[in-house]
Amino acid sequence: MELKLERHPRNPLFAPNPNHLWESRFVFNPAVVYDGELFHMLYRAQGEDMVSRMGYAVSIDGVNWNRFEKPVFSPATQEELYGVEDPRITYLDGYYYVNYTAYSPTGIKVAMARTKNFITYERFGPILPESPNKDAALFPEKINGKYVLIHRIEPDIWLAFSDDLIHWGDYVKIASPRKDYWDNVKIGAGAPPIKTEYGWLLLYHGVQEGPRYTYRLGFIVLDLNDPTKVIKRSETPILEPEEEWEIFGGVPNVVFSDAMVRYKDKYYVYYGAADNYIALATIEIEKVEKWIRG
Repeated sequence: MELKLERHPRNPLFAPNPNHLWESRFVFNPAVVYDGELFHMLYRAQGEDMVSRMGYAVSIDGVNWNRFEKPVFSPATQEELYGVEDPRITYLDGYYYVNYTAYSPTGIKVAMARTKNFITYERFGPILPESPNKDAALFPEKINGKYVLIHRIEPDIWLAFSDDLIHWGDYVKIASPRKDYWDNVKIGAGAPPIKTEYGWLLLYHGVQEGPRYTYRLGFIVLDLNDPTKVIKRSETPILEPEEEWEIFGGVPNVVFSDAMVRYKDKYYVYYGAADNYIALATIEIEKVEKWIRG
């Protein structure tokens, strides 16, 4: 069976704000968590200086959002000189851990911070030495006594393991692009993996070559006890650029997600569209589990 996400009728949820210099040009690639009462969103924004910062928005229903006037997370070190990009949020050990890309003349590196309130942050700086490396997200619990981090050294998806969240090693490549598929150039993690009884459900993006690259979304399922083992992978994309505002924009032909939230009987997938807008698509959890079992 093929899975397809359903776009929310309110899409796009929001756009750049011309009144705020820091987010006047692009808003995209949000990270979202649901704490049982509120949805919290960190989203990437670019303004007149084209430096990436993170804005914060909050919602009761996951659809209608209140945005803060000023960014809550901005470049603070030389390693972030060009921006802080593409956050992914994992709740772990009482904190919201934010993995993001630190972009500077010294490289494109996986960095991390943590927060309890989305206003103040404790920074850890880059946690992996490789560049370029990005698309990083923490698993929400230890596996076999180790913290697990998913990341992307082009063109593949990798795992790294740690005892303390700071020192990482034991890299294992778990998935690669597939020739003659919709993900034949490079792939990368989307949202942090979600635990199901059938395995770890990982949303990921795949890039296909063409006159212009096209970014689409799919699922990978990893073994619960050995996440280096892939159980299942989408044969066809679950979301691809189709709407005008997904095809035309700052970076054309892109749907790119950093966030999948389990809410009631659905998964809410938040995504950036053509690097211009933030949008929402959903799918019933029962459909996804039927696909995993099939």
